[in-house]
Amino acid sequence: MQKRFPTQILVFTAPAVLIYSVFMIYPLFDTLRLSLFAMGIDFKTHFVGLENYQKLLTDERLAPALWNAIGNNAIFFIIHMLLQNPIGLTLAVLLNGKLRGKTVYRTLIFIPTVLSVVLVGFSWRMILSPIWGIAESALNLFGLKEAFQPWLGLEQSALITVSLISVWQNVGIPMMLFLAALVRIPEEFLEAARVDGASAWVIFWRIQFPLLLPVVGIVSVLTFVGNFNAFDLVYASQGALAGPSFSTDLLGTLFYRTFFGFQLQSGNPYLGASVAGIMLLLILGGLLLYLVTVQRRIEQVEF
Repeated sequence: MQKRFPTQILVFTAPAVLIYSVFMIYPLFDTLRLSLFAMGIDFKTHFVGLENYQKLLTDERLAPALWNAIGNNAIFFIIHMLLQNPIGLTLAVLLNGKLRGKTVYRTLIFIPTVLSVVLVGFSWRMILSPIWGIAESALNLFGLKEAFQPWLGLEQSALITVSLISVWQNVGIPMMLFLAALVRIPEEFLEAARVDGASAWVIFWRIQFPLLLPVVGIVSVLTFVGNFNAFDLVYASQGALAGPSFSTDLLGTLFYRTFFGFQLQSGNPYLGASVAGIMLLLILGGLLLYLVTVQRRIEQVEF
C-alpha cells in the first residue's frame, strides 16, 4: 500500500498540474523571457537583458506613469485592508450569532461577488453619473443633495470611489472565510467563557480573534495579491486610460496600455512584459515580507 501511494498521488494530481503548467506557469516564465528582449531597428527581436526595466524606471515618459500606478495600487490595497476586511470580519461575527434570517443576509452580501465586474462597473458608473444617475436624487431624499459630486470624474475622489465600489462587491469573500473559521471554533470554549461571566466583546478578543489569526493572514494575502492584479473594475468604470488624468491608473491598466496599445498609442509587448515582471516582483516581495514577519509571529502565538 505504501509503495502505491506516491503513484496514486501522481495519477490524481497530474491533470491539474498539467493544466496549471500550460495556462499559468508557462505564460509566466514566457512573459519574463519576453521582457528581456526588444525589437531592433531591423525589425528583429534582440536580447537586451534588463534594459526594458531600466527604461521603465528612468524614462521621462514611462517612469512617472509607472510610479503613479504603483502609488495608486498601494492606496487601492490600503483601502481594502482598512475597510473590506474589518467589515467582512464584523459581518461574519454578527451572522455567526443567533440572528434571525442570517442565511438570507449571508446570501445578499455574497451575491455581488458573483456578479460580472463589467456589469458592476457600468452600473455604478450610471448610478453616480451627474446627468442620468440616481445618486443625486437618493441623497436629496435625505436632504444631502449639496453633498453630491461627480466622484468618478474628479481626480481627488475617483480612485477612492472605485476602491469603495470594489469593497462593496468583494466584501462577501472575507466575510465567508471568517465565517467558516468562526463556525469551526468549538462551542465548549465559548460556553465556558460565558459561564465565567465573559461578555461577547471579551469572548471575541480573548478567544475568537486569536483563533482567527491564521485566517486573517490568508485574507490579507489574498487581498494583497488580488489588489495588485486589479484591472477589470477600473477598465469597466474608467476605461483603459484610467481617468480622469490617470488618477485611477493601476499596474493592470498600465500593463494593458503598454502591451496592447490604446487609441493612437501603439503597443510594445516587450515593455508590457516588463510591467508584468514588475507586478510579479512586487507581489513576490509582499508575500516574502508577510512570511518573514506576520506569519512567523502568528506561528509563535499558536505555539
